[in-house]
Amino acid sequence: MRLVPGERAAICDLFEATGPDAPTVLPGWRAGDLLAHLLVRERQPLAAPGILVPALARFAESAMDTYKKVPWAEQVRLLRDGAPLWSPYRIPLLDERANLLEFFVHHEDLARAQPGWQPRAAEPDRDEALWSALRLAGRLMYRHSPVGVRLRHATRARGAEINARSGPRQVTVVGTPGELVLHGFGRELAQVDLDGAPADIEALQATSRGI
Repeated sequence: MRLVPGERAAICDLFEATGPDAPTVLPGWRAGDLLAHLLVRERQPLAAPGILVPALARFAESAMDTYKKVPWAEQVRLLRDGAPLWSPYRIPLLDERANLLEFFVHHEDLARAQPGWQPRAAEPDRDEALWSALRLAGRLMYRHSPVGVRLRHATRARGAEINARSGPRQVTVVGTPGELVLHGFGRELAQVDLDGAPADIEALQATSRGI
């Protein structure tokens, strides 16, 4: 079952509802910055590396500024239409692997900054896919942690833990898959419980997290 088309549609619907000036939980970013970021990532292969590589950041920023000059409705349409024909993101398997976390996290970045935010309903297929993604990406997300990290699925009995980082001092992060993903991406708004020594929890929370 493909999940990314639904996540793509959900974030596009949210962009249409909020407009470009709506706040996000990302410091200094509005909805317009977030949408431009997504478009550069998917449609500008020469500029996209600047999203991750500081030395190339000016190329990504320039491409984002170009998209911001496009009418809002057209920007949303471009994201809703999906990657262009020449993009590797047109390959369904790669699209699922590369975009599920991206769209889910950024949907929450925008949604949770809006007045009256309510959590999205649980979706078993999506939650299972997010949990599987954590198995693959957890070690990368917590690679800078000075303490060991275990992720515990809050509503699942069997196979409910992921060893994201080994260490003699351990912190267990407990939550639903979506909230664990948000914590792994460094979102302090993630609704998780942290089990460990206070000093270890403080060290984990101070750590840079993400891919």
